[in-house]
Amino acid sequence: MSLDVRELSKSFGGKIAVDQISFAIDEPGVFGLIGTNGAGKSTILKIITGVLNPTSGEVIVDLSLI
Repeated sequence: MSLDVRELSKSFGGKIAVDQISFAIDEPGVFGLIGTNGAGKSTILKIITGVLNPTSGEVIVDLSLI
């Protein structure tokens, strides 16, 4: 499995929760998403899992390696 997050942004009204983040995970393993309260961690995970739609950017999940 690979995960590619490209220039992901999410805003709620006038408040920016996630501002153009990008990262890729290409190898199996355990990964963590860390940050202070209000940093957007839950919002990022909700976008990756499809619970929320991003304001801009994209998430690509490739399950072909499973």
